[in-house]
Amino acid sequence: MRLLVRREHSQQELRRKLELRHFSSEQCRVVIEALTAEGLQSEERFAESYSRARINKGYGPVRIRYELRERGVESFDLDSIIEEMGDEWSGLIRKVYVSKYGEQFDGDFKEFAKQNRFLQHRGFTADQIKNLFSILKTENQKRRSL
Repeated sequence: MRLLVRREHSQQELRRKLELRHFSSEQCRVVIEALTAEGLQSEERFAESYSRARINKGYGPVRIRYELRERGVESFDLDSIIEEMGDEWSGLIRKVYVSKYGEQFDGDFKEFAKQNRFLQHRGFTADQIKNLFSILKTENQKRRSL
């Protein structure tokens, strides 16, 4: 119970932490089943809580799905979470980009490659990155023409 007081945990995380406290595999299974049956542990609640936290820190769908799989959660609808938050992936990637590099996009290949790697590491898809750079390039051209 003390493990679940601070934050949500996946079943895999709970099992690992209980095993570190020298519980047998059978004891872990029984405890986790009881917590799940009582509604104190929920994979869905964990995935939602974890996803929201990572989205708020500026991570993209690829990275969040990978991290959820690492924690034992195989399937979860991230798009519904971001829609509930009143945002979309294109808005999030733009916020992340602007906070790191500002509004200007100079089009220099070396800088572009660096920025692309940063966004990929954050977990955004190639299409999302391509769309962002396309929008930034168009906006930059409009600014120059004014």
